[in-house]
Amino acid sequence: MPTFIAIDDPADPRIEAYRDIRERDLVGRRGLFVAEGETVLRMLAAQGRHRPLSVLIAPKRRAKLESILELLPDDLPVYLAQQPVLDAIAGFELHRGILAVAERAPALSADTLLAGLGARALVLALSGIGNHDNMGGLFRNAAAFGVDAVLLDATCCDPLYRKAIRVSVGGVLAVPFATVEGDMVETLLRNGLEPVALSPAGETPLHGFTPPSRAALLLGAEGPGLSAETLARCRTVSIPMAGGFDSLNVATTSGIALHHLRASGS
Repeated sequence: MPTFIAIDDPADPRIEAYRDIRERDLVGRRGLFVAEGETVLRMLAAQGRHRPLSVLIAPKRRAKLESILELLPDDLPVYLAQQPVLDAIAGFELHRGILAVAERAPALSADTLLAGLGARALVLALSGIGNHDNMGGLFRNAAAFGVDAVLLDATCCDPLYRKAIRVSVGGVLAVPFATVEGDMVETLLRNGLEPVALSPAGETPLHGFTPPSRAALLLGAEGPGLSAETLARCRTVSIPMAGGFDSLNVATTSGIALHHLRASGS
């Protein structure tokens, strides 16, 4: 079991990384990130990519979390703070009463990540996703449907932002990802993946599309979507909708499309 340490003072320097969480969400954490909630903590403890540094919980949570805490290193500090102290540290009412700080794994290049995929692979490639709720939902679906890797372009928001991790229910910690430097479609083709772009104007209805054995599903931001140049270089598919309506939330869209691609053999 890790080391348990009682914290009575919100100003205790040992819990500096947890102080004023929302403000630090805005300015970044210099290679660290915050995980929040029981399910996310379980994922953090079980995965091997990102290194947990400490945990901060309300004492009343300790017994319930014992099976998770047993997975953590013996020398890792678990700080115990009563709920009023915990709320004062975080700067808001922390109903879940469970936080952890971890060190980001070294960033992988897109080529390195894709080089490790097998003969059958399904990749999710994202462009312009700037909303952390959507990013979290996309990673949640990626984890649920067994996506092998997620690629981001340079305009996407950070998947390891606290809210994105929380919305993903830990999916961000389960699915490896990389940011593409350069052209997304070229990167996919270079690594033997066939780009499949989802668009309301896609030439093939999703239910009639047979995916290749190594496919990459491209999704763009709500509103602008993918550029015409990108669409012209991909096979395009669409999700038929009721007349006069052609808009779905991007995370919802990903769930529908990933289910079809995985169920159809990718």
